[in-house]
Amino acid sequence: MSDRHTAAQVAEWRREGAILLDQFLSPEEIEPCFEDMRALYGDRTPDVSETRTDDHGTQVGTFSYDQFRNNEDMPFNCSPALNLIGLHPALIAMAKAALGTDDVRLYQSHTWAKYTGTADYEQPFHCDFKNHTLTVPSEEPLGRTINFMIYLTDVTEDHGAISYVPLSDSDPITGPKRAMFLDTDVETQHRLQQVERRGVGKAGSIFAYGIDVYHRGMNLTVPDGCRYTLTASYKAAGNDMIGWSAWPHSFMKPWHLIINNGDPEQLACLGIPRPGDPFWTPLTLARAAQRWPDWDLAPYREAIAVSA
Repeated sequence: MSDRHTAAQVAEWRREGAILLDQFLSPEEIEPCFEDMRALYGDRTPDVSETRTDDHGTQVGTFSYDQFRNNEDMPFNCSPALNLIGLHPALIAMAKAALGTDDVRLYQSHTWAKYTGTADYEQPFHCDFKNHTLTVPSEEPLGRTINFMIYLTDVTEDHGAISYVPLSDSDPITGPKRAMFLDTDVETQHRLQQVERRGVGKAGSIFAYGIDVYHRGMNLTVPDGCRYTLTASYKAAGNDMIGWSAWPHSFMKPWHLIINNGDPEQLACLGIPRPGDPFWTPLTLARAAQRWPDWDLAPYREAIAVSA
């Protein structure tokens, strides 16, 4: 069974816009991803492994470009484990349930390694829809997005656990308009801070949230601390208002790690037609085999044979 969520959890996500799913993924699924993250980012541990202070000219309380170091879009130059964790069948199943559709697309996925001392900051509360859509968040489930932050390490408050405000707590403060930035609105920032929650969880936990949820990134304060996460964002197929990655644009990256190891449903989340789709013909199959010689195209060939 690919379902690891409950109907009550989906209902809470729809109502509140955010939910923490404790240890959604098993240690056996997380361990190889952790090793991949160490291979990708382990040599970037900063020389200064303790939190700095304002006396050193840092910008605590604001956005800081330093916090966006060690951030890379899929696919990743490592094993298939990390490349496919954002396409885990259980994530796909929850995305389908949350968005109310049987056809979803992964439109963004990136890794993020944070270390104590790399940056000092506490973001202001904000919503993410400004860089996911040119419009505004939809009121209908089919028009929404669900963003999964996968914890590849234990995340405590000292490890920079995300701070967020459920919709039922933020709406009385901000109203339904959902301003993108509240940087200069000190009073509203303070009121949101009074009701904020922290997304603390063990490795394997998932923080699922929408682009209309107020949240803020927090500083790592534990000495020698490290936080590894992977974000996977889903939308309903055909929702052209939402976008981020044009996957073919990065064709020089190691896509074979995903193409050769993903199943048809996982690949469909990237826009590759499922077996039985009219796209697949003897010619397109031959061309696909030439481009990706190690791709197991048997399910696609069998679907053509059945329909013939």
